[in-house]
Formats: sequence, C-alpha cells, structure tokens
Amino acid sequence: MLDTNKDSLKLEAMKRIVAMIARGKNASDLFPAVVKNVACKNIEVKKLVYVYLVRYAEEQQDLALLSISTFQRGLKDPNQLIRASALRVLSSIRVPIIVPIMMLAIKEAASDMSPYVRKTAAHAIPKLYSLDSDQKDQLIEVIEKLLADKTTLVAGSVVMAFEEVCPERIDLIHKNYRKLCNLLIDVEEWGQVVIISMLTRYARTQFLSPTQNESLLEENAEKAFYGSEEDEAKGAGSEETAAAALPARKPYVMDPDHRLLLRNTKPLLQSRSAAVVMAVAQLYFHLAPKAEVGVIAKALVRLLRSHSEVQYVVLQNVATMSIKRRGMFEPYLKSFYIRSTDPTQIKILKLEVLTNLANETNIPTVLREFQTYIRSMDKDFVAATIQAIGRCATNIGRVRDTCLNGLVQLLSNRDELVVAESVVVIKKLLQMQPAQHGEIIKHLAKLTDNIQVPMARASILWLIGEYCEHVPRIAPDVLRKMAKSFTAEEDIVKLQVINLAAKLYLTNSKQTKLLTQYVLSLAKYDQNYDIRDRARFTRQLIVPSEQGGALSRHAKKLFLAPKPAPVLESSFKDRDHFQLGSLSHLLNAKATGYQELPDWPEEAPDPSVRNVEVPEWTKCSNREKRKEKEKPFYSDSEGESGPTESADSDPESESESDSKSSSESGSGESSSESDNEDQDEDEEKGRGSESEQSEEDDKRKTKKKVPEGKGEASSSDEGSDSSSSSSESEMTSESEEEQLEPASWRRKTPPSSKSAPATKEISLLDLEDFTPPSVQPVSPPAIVSTSLAADLEGLTLTDSTLVPSLLSPVSGIGRQELLHRVAGEGLAVDYTFSRQPFSGDPHMVSVHIHFSNSSDTPIKGLHVGTPKLPAGISIQEFPEIESLAPGESATAVMGINFCDSTQAANFQLCTQTRQFYVSIQPPVGELMAPVFMSENEFKKEQGKLMGMNEITEKLMLPDTCRNDHIVVQKVTATANLGRVPCGTSDEYRFAGRTLTGGSLVLLTLDARPAGAAQLTVNSEKMVIGTMLVKDVIQALTQ
Repeated sequence: MLDTNKDSLKLEAMKRIVAMIARGKNASDLFPAVVKNVACKNIEVKKLVYVYLVRYAEEQQDLALLSISTFQRGLKDPNQLIRASALRVLSSIRVPIIVPIMMLAIKEAASDMSPYVRKTAAHAIPKLYSLDSDQKDQLIEVIEKLLADKTTLVAGSVVMAFEEVCPERIDLIHKNYRKLCNLLIDVEEWGQVVIISMLTRYARTQFLSPTQNESLLEENAEKAFYGSEEDEAKGAGSEETAAAALPARKPYVMDPDHRLLLRNTKPLLQSRSAAVVMAVAQLYFHLAPKAEVGVIAKALVRLLRSHSEVQYVVLQNVATMSIKRRGMFEPYLKSFYIRSTDPTQIKILKLEVLTNLANETNIPTVLREFQTYIRSMDKDFVAATIQAIGRCATNIGRVRDTCLNGLVQLLSNRDELVVAESVVVIKKLLQMQPAQHGEIIKHLAKLTDNIQVPMARASILWLIGEYCEHVPRIAPDVLRKMAKSFTAEEDIVKLQVINLAAKLYLTNSKQTKLLTQYVLSLAKYDQNYDIRDRARFTRQLIVPSEQGGALSRHAKKLFLAPKPAPVLESSFKDRDHFQLGSLSHLLNAKATGYQELPDWPEEAPDPSVRNVEVPEWTKCSNREKRKEKEKPFYSDSEGESGPTESADSDPESESESDSKSSSESGSGESSSESDNEDQDEDEEKGRGSESEQSEEDDKRKTKKKVPEGKGEASSSDEGSDSSSSSSESEMTSESEEEQLEPASWRRKTPPSSKSAPATKEISLLDLEDFTPPSVQPVSPPAIVSTSLAADLEGLTLTDSTLVPSLLSPVSGIGRQELLHRVAGEGLAVDYTFSRQPFSGDPHMVSVHIHFSNSSDTPIKGLHVGTPKLPAGISIQEFPEIESLAPGESATAVMGINFCDSTQAANFQLCTQTRQFYVSIQPPVGELMAPVFMSENEFKKEQGKLMGMNEITEKLMLPDTCRNDHIVVQKVTATANLGRVPCGTSDEYRFAGRTLTGGSLVLLTLDARPAGAAQLTVNSEKMVIGTMLVKDVIQALTQ
C-alpha cells in the first residue's frame, strides 16, 4: 500500500502504522518503506510520515540520514505544520555529523513567521545541546532572541530551553521579566509550571526577603511591649528616645516587580491543573510575606478531592508547610480527616498533617479522631496513629497525662501489634517524667509474658532496667523469667536482657548476682557475634577482677547515667531545604538536575535592569494619533477597541501595550517611561472629549483624598499600587474594620456618662421585670448562680450591689492591671471579667476596661488599634472615648472571643499621640457560662463524657473549707459555673458550657468527712478540663 501511487491507499496505510505505534507495537521494520514517502505531495500523508519518523529516527539513524535533504526541503514548506515536523525529525536524528545543519535549521526557525514553528525551534534547542554542548554560545543567542517573543505559545518552551541550557544566565531574564509575568495567565498549563518555577528562582536572587524584615519588625514591637517595666525605672525621657528610635529604622517596602509576580500568579490558584496550583503554592510559600501565604491553603485543600496520586504529592507538601506555617491550615482541619477508602500512604500523610496542626485549642477534637482510627483494620495505619498520639503528648504538655492513660488502656487490646506499638510510645513518654509513673512500669512488667513483638519486649526491659529503683521487687523477677527464655529470644531482646542484668547487678547484686552470671554465660556462646561481644564487654566492666581497668570503677556511671528524653519530631521537619513541589522534595533526596533554591540577597540588586528601553514604541504613539484623526467619532470606545486592533495589526503596538500593562501593574517603571506614557495619554485624551478628561481628574483627586483621610504615612506611598495593595489579608481586615465602624463609632458618648453604664441601660421594662423575684421565694441564698446575680445587679435601682454574703461572687477575680500609669504616661488602665453576657455577641467574654487619667493634661481619642490576634480570636472594640480630663475616670465594655483557649489577646490602646501594647489573658474559669440542670440530667451527661474526657484528682481539704457556703463560693469564684442540686450532703456538683464551642463542663467534688476529697471534671475539651482541675484545687487548698 505504501508503494502504490494512490494517496488514499498511502493515507490508509500510514493511519494503520500510527495506530500500531499508539498501541505499543514495534513498527521499525517498516522504516525504509515509510521514509520513501517523505517527498509525498499529499499534506495529510506527509504529516503522518513525520509522526512516524519522529518516533523511529533515533533508532534508524543511517536510513534517516539518507532523507536529510528531504527534511531540509520540508523546512521551506509553506505549511507551518510541515516546517515544524521537519525540524522535529531533524532534531531527533542524534548524529554529531548533522549538528551544523541542525544549528542552521534552528536559527531559521527562530525567525519564522509562525509561532508554532518558533515553539518547535525552542524544543529543539535542548536536544542539540545534549548532542553537542560546544554549541552553547550560539544557542544562548537563539534563546535570547526567542525570549523577546511576545506570543504565549513560545514563552513556556523557550523558558524550558533556558532552564536546560543556561539557567545561570539570569541577565537574559531581566528585560523580559515583566512581559513573562503579564503573559503568564495566557500561557498553556505546561508552560505556566515551567515559567513559575524559573521566576521563583529569579525572584530569590533579585528581591529582598519579606519574611526577614517582618520578623525584625515583630521583634521591635515585642521589645517595645515587654520593655515597658524596665522603662519605668529609667523614666519618661528614655521612653521617648526609644519610641523615636523605632520609626527611624528603615521600613521594608516590597519591590513593585515582586508585587507584580505575586499579583499575576494569584489567579492561577483557580487553575484546573493540579501542577499549576502546586507551582503557584510553592512560589507563594517561598516568596510571599507571611500575611499573604494563607491564600494558597484553600487551593491546596481543593486538590485533596482529586485522584490519590495528586493527593499524595499535595499532602507531602502540605505536611512540610504545616510545620512552619501551622495557622495557615488550621481552619481546614476537617479536610484532613481520614476516610476509610483512603490508601494507607494517604492515611499516614493526613495523620502527619493532623499531628502538625494539633494545638491546645483543637487537641480534644484531634484526639477523638485518633481514638476512632485505632479501631481500624489497617495495622500500619493503627501503628502510625499511636505514634501520632505520642507526638501530640510530647508537643502539648497539658494532655500528656491524658494521652498516657489512653495508651495504657490500649495495653489491654486484643491485637498484639496495637499493644506493641503502645509500649514503644509509652516508653518514650515515660522518659520525660519517670518518677510519677511507677505504677505504669509495674503494669508493663506484667505484659512480658503475653507480648511477643521483639521491639515491645525490648522497650519494656529497657524501662525496667533504666528505672529499676522505682520497681525494686519486680525487676529481679523479670530478669529471672527472661533468663529462662533467653535462647529463644530475638537479638534485640537479648541485648536488652544483658543490659538489664548489668544494671541490676550494679544496684541489687545480692539478689541478681547468680542470675547475671548465668545470662552472661548464655550470651558468651550465642550465635550472634554482637551479643557475644556485648557479654564479654559487660562482664569485664561490671565484675571486679584483679586485672580490672579504670572503667570498672565507673561502671555505675556508664550504665545508669541519666539519658535525655527522646524528641518525637515530624519526618518532614528537614525537607523544607528542598524546593516545594520538586521531585527532590518528594523523595527527600537530591534528584538529578535539581537546582537549589538560592538564598535571599542581603541588599537588593539594581531594579533598573528590568526597565525596557522605550525608543521603539514612540513611533507607535504617532501611528495611533493618526488613527485617532481618521476616526474621531470612536474615541469614547477607545479603551475597548483600540488595544485589540493595534495588537492584531501591528507587532510593535503589541510591545507598547505590554510595556504599558507591565508599568501599570508593577508601578515601579523608570521615571522616563512613566513620563512618556503620561505625555502620550494626555495627547490622546486631548483629541477626545474634555468632559471625559475632567471626570478622570476628579476621580484621581478623590483617590488621593481617601488615604489622606485614613491617615497614611507618606504621599509617595499613596501614589504607588504596591503600597496600596500590600497584602490580601490587610485589605480584608481593613474592610472588616470599616464594616464594624458604623456600629461602634457612632455611639460616642461624653466621658461623664461612661462612669455609670449600668444606670444608663435601665428602662421601664426593666423595672417591671424586677418586681417578680422579690415576691417569689428564693431557695438557699448561697446557691444562687453568678449569672443570676449579675442579672439582678444590673436591674437594681441603686448603685449598690447585692449583699455579697447572700450570693456567690459576681466576678471571680478583682481588678487586674492592664497598663501602669508610669508606662502609660499618666494613663492607668485596669480590667475585670464581669461575667455578664456581652450584648454584641453571646460567644464573647465581657471585659470591663477602667481608665483613669493621673496626668496634668487631657487624654484624647482613646480607642483600640488594629489588633494582631492568633487564629480564631476576635475582639469587639469599645466606642472611642473622645476626651478624658485630668483626674477623671471612665469605664468601657469590650468583648473578646478567646475561642475556648487561654491564649492572650494582644492589641494596642491608642490615643491621639501614643500607642501602648497591652495583653489580656483569661483564666480558664472565665471561658464558660453557667448551665442549670437537674441531678438526673447531670448524671446522664456525665455518663457520655467518660474515658479520656474525664480528669480525676485527689486533694486534702483544709478545715476552713468544710463549710458548704465556703466550698461553693471558692468554686464559683474560680470558674463561672452553676450549682446543680445533689441528694448527698458531702457532694457538690457544678455545670457550665464553654462560651465559643458550647462544650459541657461538669465538675464534681466529693468532700468526704474523713480522708482525701476527690475532684472530677468531665469535658470534651480536655485541655480546659486539665487546667480547671488545677485552678480549683489551688483555690480549695489555699
């Protein structure tokens, strides 16, 4: 069929051959018959012939060389597909003889009118370079020419060629940097990945690190905050000099080209290609300021809905990111929960991420998830879960005891692997505080008869040997049992038996001398030379002899030296030195061709190298002026039609539009460029309508007025796009503040009314509601809850509060100092937790702020500055206090949502002249509100919160604390809980819910007349439960 004269038969034959290749069959025997048809005039046949030749030209080089003249003719073909195919085949013939021909073909193709042929020329460059690296200089010239290409089709391919041939020649990128940034969104997906990777390395060499400067600014802020106490002694003069020194430090200003790159890559986070999203994510992680990196989290979580292969790569990168930037992924914690259908490697990676994201706020939720995972049938996954529980216990000290108790409960599991893994993790946790856990070591010693997994048996023996003084009776018996089964044990267990024998010989030689000699004798003739050597070494070290060396005198120090507790760290901790998204990062080993990510420069290189020379496109502006003269009627729609017409008609006008867009988006072009642009725009607009120009001028004026009203620093910063769009998060926070402003700032009241807010809120309805409680009988006055007391106090007609002897205290803690009058330059600020519901948001803790002015001058404009808060914590600001006269005091109410954690809320108290850094940290008892329930309801809810959700401690109550009234008073003063009725006289029950999460907190105190009392707290929030137990015990035992 290939030898026939009919094109239809040749076409049919070529289709069948290409189909054979697609199915993976070998069609190389047909090479001579196919090569003859290169000269065929039918374009369809010729295309398929070139497809075949690209596949087999490298294998059949001699036959392909015979047709090289035909390929050269194909380079001149009028059809762009034939020209590109001929070049592709030519570059596939890997014979050094034709290197000059290939070089000439690539140079011609680089100047071709068709962007498709230029793209093929870019693909051929790496092939020629790998064949003959001596051609590098000529190839760099071609790459430089192609980098100046303005079509999106060529951009990705030429950057790939640049990365293969001369990645060190960054000077070639300078002039094309802005063009590549602007073209990026229109390049095909493969090209986007390549360009983003190259621009990441480029930016690391040309711009300053935004993170380093942010950390310096944060350190300065912390020093200013924490240094206030020292400054009290030095006096007000030193404070003023310190305050003047801070602004003197040069602030970090992001390079406009750096901002251009971040702004133009951000839309690609919505790309359908997982590779593009991953490339943008690594760019933001390596280049963006801390405040902006968070935008990539949502895009990466979206990729977790993709195939398991994509999930695996994404989770590897998320695991690395979550170590350094944990707060970024905390809102998406539930997205990393494990499904039963996930493959094992995905489960283990999600487990790694969950462990990295665990903190004091979310640890109860994470541990509940882990409890579910332990029941899985996948044994590798269960082992990884137990290790994750151990890591959580190590990182978060407050749940260590809870995790340890949970792991001890797993020791009774039927599955031997679960028990073995638990033993290994318990051993690591016990090393941190062994003296407190003698009972657990005894329990582990009993398991030696049942556990057969070598690693677990070895861990138990090591623990007993290391802490043999805590179990002096059990340790010799364990050694006796192990001596019986010594010959049948695994090597790792035998080594630990020898260690146990040596340690017991040194501490309890009377009971264990003969056993030790027996074990050493058995080990002396063992098949494993490690065990034989260890036995000889140990015998010489511990058994004193006439020829014994100096080491035997120090045997006890050698064997029983204190060992540091092991640090349980993530396996991804050291992977961040590899570029995210790279193969090297995935393998955790340097792959062939990997290029290290450069370090940030100490000083920024000259940004003017990226400025493009202007003279070429000044001619274009004259052409556009001529077009405008011909078509004055369409000047109004110039913004829509003008650029598209010029882009289609004239390549030079393309360069103008590119440079304009790059200068506008970057806002960092040279002054000459911006002046030329302004002149051209003014001339164009002069030919249009004057009203249009005046409208635009008005818009510019209003734009300039807005930042002045907000009080920004300098006019130069107002003019630039980079300063106005500094970070996504800042913009969102500003917009949120603007939404809150009308509600809070309109309620400005004179200072005199601030001193008595409670009287201001009384209305006629309040007076009517107040009458029934006085008529109805009240059950024992000592049991009235704090919240009820607060409500009654708010409804009184007088300023005096209710009698404290009748009610439990309204606020648990008295006034606490927020700002000392010396540090505040005469402004003293205290705060109290009122325990009254906050009117703005029931999830917030109501905090009363008390201001007093002890200076000689009035303090004006008291308000809260922009707070820097941890994730989840929010603040409802108090209305601004316009003026506080000397000697006057005022009270304001603000709400803080602590997100059920005792993390401090840091914010700034601002006046018209100064800013003061302050911090409010709540006691755990102020994070809850009382709940009223019956005894049966209490018992029912308590039954649901058992196991790891229950914390029990014993305490000795002093004689002064045996009275009902005193016990209730002390408990309710410590925690905002409601009393639950109880049938027995010696038992006290209290209930409440956390303000943010609404989790139940149940407290039971069993105050027995004789012996120790028992305090039990049941709560889903284990951290809150643990802290509450400590606080209540401290209050009761004082």
